Amino acid sequence: MMRSKAATLVAERDRTLVMGVVNVTPDSFSDGGVWFEPEAALAHGRDVLAAGADIIDVGGESTRPGADRPSVEEELRRVLPVVRDLAEQGAIVSIDTMRAAVAAAALDAGASVVNDVSGGLADPDMVPVVVEAGVPYVAMHWRGHSVDMQSLAVYDDVVADVCRELASRRDALLGAGLSENLLVLDPGLGFAKTADHNWSLMAALPALHELGHPILLGASRKAFLGRLGRRAGEAPRPPAARDLETTATSVMAAMAGLWCVRVHDVESTARVLAVVRAALDHHTADEEAW
Repeated sequence: MMRSKAATLVAERDRTLVMGVVNVTPDSFSDGGVWFEPEAALAHGRDVLAAGADIIDVGGESTRPGADRPSVEEELRRVLPVVRDLAEQGAIVSIDTMRAAVAAAALDAGASVVNDVSGGLADPDMVPVVVEAGVPYVAMHWRGHSVDMQSLAVYDDVVADVCRELASRRDALLGAGLSENLLVLDPGLGFAKTADHNWSLMAALPALHELGHPILLGASRKAFLGRLGRRAGEAPRPPAARDLETTATSVMAAMAGLWCVRVHDVESTARVLAVVRAALDHHTADEEAW
């Protein structure tokens, strides 16, 4: 039942959904270590669910620039208890992983979405697992692993290049048997991208619709937001102090008609998106859009 509910969510178009982040890691850029112990992670997952997340994204591997990868066994140890607990409480759970073995085990434990920042490029077994399971799959724009991805942040035109590379990945995934109705795409803010690249993509969000699939946006607490308003040489705001800026990106995503935003602070995002939805619900065809 949970998997059919997740598939139904992919078709959601009347509002922008909220995906809440649960990092079960010691080294994630935003909250690494805070929810690393099993009981803390479980409690946090329940709080995210109660705050109004439509989907809860559980991940056991940090993808911050320069991060080292845990073993498969360690990643499984981190995520499976949290996935199982939240699924038993009725949550739609997404497993944030680049590994087919972790995705398969999480699906067996009750996850119903796979969120793969590599778009299936990091593990050749990932796509067959997702196709066989028949679950929604989020494929992000990706050029390489965290340890060296920023060296790959070279583009002629970042919007055109990202859209072209995502389109190529889309075609490969559909050609491998993934259902067109289950594919979600993500432009990958912060992954092999500079701050200027991220801002260019934010300014061009409507162009992502040309890819023909629902779009997930993950801008939450990223460094390019923390640098806003800071003087030269001044340290960026710490990740937990970037939620105001994050809510602004969520409003931009909603106004551009994107499918979902992935955020750390679910409550603030849910509240601002309710404002956007109330305004859009009162918009009529003969009125100019904002």
